[in-house]
Amino acid sequence: MTQVNQGVRPKQSGKSPVKQPSLSQLRAFTAVAEHLHFRDAAAAIGMSQPALSGAVSTLEEALGVQLIERTTRKVLLSPAGERLAVRAGVVLEAVAALMEEAEAVRAPFTGVLRLGVIPTVAPYLLPTVLRLVHERYPDLDLQVHEEQTSSLLEGLAAGRLDLLLLAVPLGVPGVTEIPLFDEDFVLVMEQDHWLGGRADIPRDALRELPLLLLDEGHCLRDQALDICREAGRTQGAPVTTTAAGLSTLVQLVAGGLGVTL
Repeated sequence: MTQVNQGVRPKQSGKSPVKQPSLSQLRAFTAVAEHLHFRDAAAAIGMSQPALSGAVSTLEEALGVQLIERTTRKVLLSPAGERLAVRAGVVLEAVAALMEEAEAVRAPFTGVLRLGVIPTVAPYLLPTVLRLVHERYPDLDLQVHEEQTSSLLEGLAAGRLDLLLLAVPLGVPGVTEIPLFDEDFVLVMEQDHWLGGRADIPRDALRELPLLLLDEGHCLRDQALDICREAGRTQGAPVTTTAAGLSTLVQLVAGGLGVTL
């Protein structure tokens, strides 16, 4: 038989329960940490200055630490505030990512999609891609970022970009590659070049030709140099001129400065 003691309460710890900070408090604190000015911080997040000040004070009370050092002239972060501002920013970014993910599940092809694309293909593919995306997915906010391959991969790893359009293979761990199409390399030369008109140009012709290439950092430059090395072009063979874009390279070729791939 079990005896039941009525009216007996379990022992309670002397420590009061820790209050959990709200997202509104974290937003207020990170805004102050960024602007170091209550009025500017309040305007940045659309909150009244008294409400913002109250949110920060409540957060300090909940955490049990002083975050802001207030003086008559300026606002400073305390040492603890500097550390916790970083943590608060991470929390808010994670919440924003959670909301974006939930929205993507609820309504696919809506919201923001950040596309990174290399400069060598952007002018030629984007007009078609952007038109098709707008026609098929009118609720999708496609944001385009044109950068070199290394910068795009850094953006993908950091979560700044969602999708990349660049040359493969890359062989980067954790990155899924989906080949879309293949393109042949062609040798571009001025109209009256001595190789012009030939149906088949031997690769060894690349060994000594004055070669024009894109600037360092462009994947197309590296691929062109790989072809030249396969053709027996030595490391010291001159690359006479470089350019930032393909259209410039073609104009340089037309001006008689060399050939390009």
